[in-house]
Amino acid sequence: MADKIRWGILGAGNIARKFATGLQVVAGSELFAVGSRSIDKAQNFAKEFNIPKAYGSYEEMVKDPEIDVVYVATPHTFHKPHTILCLNNGKAVLCEKPFAVNAGEAEEMVEAAKKNNLFLMEAMWTRFLPVMYKVKEWIAADAIGEVRMLTADFGFRANLNPEGRLFNLELGGGALLDVGVYTISLAYMIFGGAPERITGIAHIGETGVDEQAAMILGYKNGELAILHTAVRTRTFQEARIIGTKGSIIIPDFWRATTANLKVDGKDDEIVEIPFDANGYCYEAREVECCLREGKLQSDLMPWDESISILRTMDELRNQWGLKYPSDNN
Repeated sequence: MADKIRWGILGAGNIARKFATGLQVVAGSELFAVGSRSIDKAQNFAKEFNIPKAYGSYEEMVKDPEIDVVYVATPHTFHKPHTILCLNNGKAVLCEKPFAVNAGEAEEMVEAAKKNNLFLMEAMWTRFLPVMYKVKEWIAADAIGEVRMLTADFGFRANLNPEGRLFNLELGGGALLDVGVYTISLAYMIFGGAPERITGIAHIGETGVDEQAAMILGYKNGELAILHTAVRTRTFQEARIIGTKGSIIIPDFWRATTANLKVDGKDDEIVEIPFDANGYCYEAREVECCLREGKLQSDLMPWDESISILRTMDELRNQWGLKYPSDNN
């Protein structure tokens, strides 16, 4: 592999801009190309980030032989086709969360990675933040004893726009796929895998998407994850990991730069780790490391876990009667 990992970005929207900003501080990587459905949009994006190549179609970009890996930054319902497009053209992929709309789509993506012998990872950037490594270190060291409960919420208030991505069933709109996935992925990280019991209640809004929901995940030894998500209600966006000897509080857990260890009978221990750039560099560094080591998947965000998280979300949507048109594809 060349001295620099050469990245392409598929899509030129808001999340692509965040990733491009983060990638600028990743020493071993180069942002080499951007592809959009509009050549003007691609060229403007390329000019903003000093990117050598701009393409007016996704198909054209993924055929560029100089690109090593592509960040898929398109809306949820396009993750599967765009990821498979990249893989079938010889490109490793970092796919924005949620990995896909449902578990079946995710399985197809993984099969394409296996068939092409290429790296693939879900871009759950929270997993790779330095504060989360510290949180896992505290838990592994038995600092809070046996972990018994997790509470986490991620909700914000968006203006109701029936044509906007968040409220459009055709684009996989709603709270669960957009921000609820952060809370569920955190539960997987804390408890080490899938729950045994899944239950939840959602409010389905006038456009047919879940505008807010409460979810409970139950684990084999009685542990519980109590989770909330919303796109029409602002929540605290905080996580609390509660053990038999204390707890860990993570403000703004999905973009955490600080965590507070509270142990019974001891002074609080607070860790603060500011981001490099905007924090999106850490997942890119994980991809770079995996590529240089010849891995097909990340140990921190493996294929099976991304698929299992989607199975949990599929079960919740089944309970809510929430189906997307793409579920039938």
